[in-house]
Amino acid sequence: MPTLNHVPIAKAEMLIRKPVEEVFEAFIDPAITTKFWFTKSSGRLESGKNVQWDWEMYGASADVDVKEVEENKRILIELGTTVEWIFTPRAENETFVSIINTGFEGDGDDIVKQAIDSTEGFTIVLCGLKALLEHNIVLNLVADKAPDSHVNR
Repeated sequence: MPTLNHVPIAKAEMLIRKPVEEVFEAFIDPAITTKFWFTKSSGRLESGKNVQWDWEMYGASADVDVKEVEENKRILIELGTTVEWIFTPRAENETFVSIINTGFEGDGDDIVKQAIDSTEGFTIVLCGLKALLEHNIVLNLVADKAPDSHVNR
């Protein structure tokens, strides 16, 4: 049986062809984030604040402890694991977004599954963000990922 020499991390990255201020705000402001990720939030992301995110179609929620917010540069949260967003401006209207998720717990199989699921999930989130900001299209990617899991089917 294989053993883990390094604890896996989840990483998803995407170039978004919009200015860094607009891309950063999409993750801070739930009025925007609810168009491509969760369905409800108790508030904006601000350093030292706790918020709740809900995915109403799945009957799921997450308590989010906002550790750091560096405007237009970085967001760091805890929600059972640690998630960090890094926003790197490129050309005039381009932002490279990196999302890194660490701190998975359990046995080796659990940790690997969590890292794979997280990488997949954050990739879907970034694709939804790209469609929304670049083309003003709401793709419903998160809701459509597991339609048979919806609570009110």
